[in-house]
Amino acid sequence: MALGAILIIPFAGNAQDKNFIDQPYLETNSRVDTLVVPDRIYLGIVLQESDSKGRTSVEKLENKMATELQKIGINLQEQLMLADLSSNFKDYFLRSTDVQKSKAFTLVVYDAQMAGKAIKALEGAGISNISFRGAEVSNLDELKVSMRSKAVLKAKEQAQAMVEPLGQSVGKALYISDLSTEYTPYQDRGPRVMMEMAKSDNAEPIDVPFNKVNVQAMVNVKFMIQ
Repeated sequence: MALGAILIIPFAGNAQDKNFIDQPYLETNSRVDTLVVPDRIYLGIVLQESDSKGRTSVEKLENKMATELQKIGINLQEQLMLADLSSNFKDYFLRSTDVQKSKAFTLVVYDAQMAGKAIKALEGAGISNISFRGAEVSNLDELKVSMRSKAVLKAKEQAQAMVEPLGQSVGKALYISDLSTEYTPYQDRGPRVMMEMAKSDNAEPIDVPFNKVNVQAMVNVKFMIQ
């Protein structure tokens, strides 16, 4: 996946800590960050019997849900799951002789447009209890590793830039510390807007782009000075 623009903020200084090493070295910090679009969007779906004499059973609603989601290309086995396996059916006692059942699911889709289509399809089938549960980056671990590598390379570039004017060069790395690799949790009102539009009377849901999330890495490296 292509990465977005990378911001480099250097911090550098010379150090002569004899307790650490007994030769000249240069210490530098480097931070890189990038913005990525979430590619896993989670929707909560609650099926509940209607409170009327001609109520639609949860089982029938589940079949309708499955049919509508398959129509738009959803893989039910991979993208739809029970939200709470320990309470498949939750009973709500309306009267002493009446019980209302509900069943909760989590649907995962891979872009905002498909999320809008799913909401629209379910609304058309009479299923309206749908909520946005969250969004994440699926390859976050791999991205963090990549960002650490970029931060180390930038640290070396910074070190070289500082010693070259002195007629010296950077040697091997003597010490590397991963100071932080951070991921900003997804926060955006875009999904709410998307859901409102999908529930409107528009023929097709509008593709509202999700805000990008920030992933950053910071390292501290000590290089030998030659």
